[in-house]
Amino acid sequence: MQQLHTPHVVVVMGVAGTGKTTIGPLLAARLGVPYAEGDDFHPPANIAKMTAGTPLTDEDRWPWLDAIGGWAHGRAGLGGVVSSSALKRSYRDRLRAAAPGVVFVHLTGSRELIEDRMSHRQGHFMPTALLDSQFATLQPLEPDEAGVAVDVAGSPEEITERAMKALKALSEPAQ
Repeated sequence: MQQLHTPHVVVVMGVAGTGKTTIGPLLAARLGVPYAEGDDFHPPANIAKMTAGTPLTDEDRWPWLDAIGGWAHGRAGLGGVVSSSALKRSYRDRLRAAAPGVVFVHLTGSRELIEDRMSHRQGHFMPTALLDSQFATLQPLEPDEAGVAVDVAGSPEEITERAMKALKALSEPAQ
């Protein structure tokens, strides 16, 4: 198995249920860097809101994004992988402001596939009922953002391999 070392911090992003918590650690292992679970940066009030089926507001997200940005800043030049929905451009801009050079891996998939996966996972606070608000909020990566989109169809190993290939292609100089 090829291991690619990176000094970048990779943010694995996407709506709930795309597999950030599954793919993030696999990607970190392949890159040879530490992984941080983005949900662990949420304050208890955010977890309570989401558990109750209430979408977070931007004001709810700012301290969470700042905490993730702080972790990413601390890993600058060392590399790391962290998960974060990072649904809006403004959220990604905030992460980039805290940790210039972060690269995004946007996990994408059909609503049907993601809803099916969410309905089968155990012990997660995010209810399937919030999936529509996640898709409504999502602003995909724009051409000027450092990152790649990776389809989540297939096994975790297949998805991780696609992410590795996309990151490698992103880091290669243009011919």
